[in-house]
Amino acid sequence: MSPTEALGYIAAILVLLTFSMTTMVHLRIVGILSNVFFIAYGYQSSAYPIMLLHFILLPLNILRLTQLLALVRKVENASQGEINMDWLKSVSTPRLIKAGETLFRKGDMADRMMFVMSGAFRVGDLGIEIGKGQFIGELGLLAPGQTRTQTVECASDSEVLEITYEQAKSLYFQSPKFGFYLLQLVSRRLFDDVQRLEQELKACRAGVKQPA
Repeated sequence: MSPTEALGYIAAILVLLTFSMTTMVHLRIVGILSNVFFIAYGYQSSAYPIMLLHFILLPLNILRLTQLLALVRKVENASQGEINMDWLKSVSTPRLIKAGETLFRKGDMADRMMFVMSGAFRVGDLGIEIGKGQFIGELGLLAPGQTRTQTVECASDSEVLEITYEQAKSLYFQSPKFGFYLLQLVSRRLFDDVQRLEQELKACRAGVKQPA
C-alpha cells in the first residue's frame, strides 16, 4: 500500500467513525481530522475536487467546534459548586412581559423555556404562582408533541430569560452538570404535580365519606 492510499483509507475510516460519535464535540474533532487527511490525500493523488471540498469543510468544522466548546465552558465555569443560574444570562435572551399578558396557552406548540428574573406568573388551571428564580415551560421539552401542558399568565410586570429547547438539548448532551440540573428541575415539577393530585384525591375521598 502506498503512502497516498494509506492517507485515503485513514480519511475514510475517520468519516465512518463520525457515525459512532455520541456527542457533537467528538464528532467535530473527528471530522476535522478526516478533513486534514482528505486534504493530504487529495493533494498527493491530484484529486483536487476532494481537496477543495475538505478545504471548505475544515474551517467550518473548526468554527462549530469552537462555538460548542465556548458554550460548554460558559455553563461549566458558572455552574461550579452550588447551582447558580447567573450563567444563563450568557446563553439566553431577555424578555419583558406586562401584567395580564398570556405567556402561552395549553396546547400551544412549545419551543423554549423561561427563567424568571423578576415578577410573578400564574398557572391558570392550577392556581399555582411561579416567581423569581424559577423556570417556566420546561415540561414542554418532554411533553408528547412538545405542546404546552398548562396556560400561564403574567401576574405582574416581569422579566424572564428565554432559552430555546435546541439550546437546552445541546447543553444537556455537552454538559453533564446542566443535564443533571435539568433532570432535577423536571423531576421536581413532576413530583410536585403528583403530590398535589394525591392531596386533591384525598380531599375528594374525604368529601365522599361525609354524611349527607
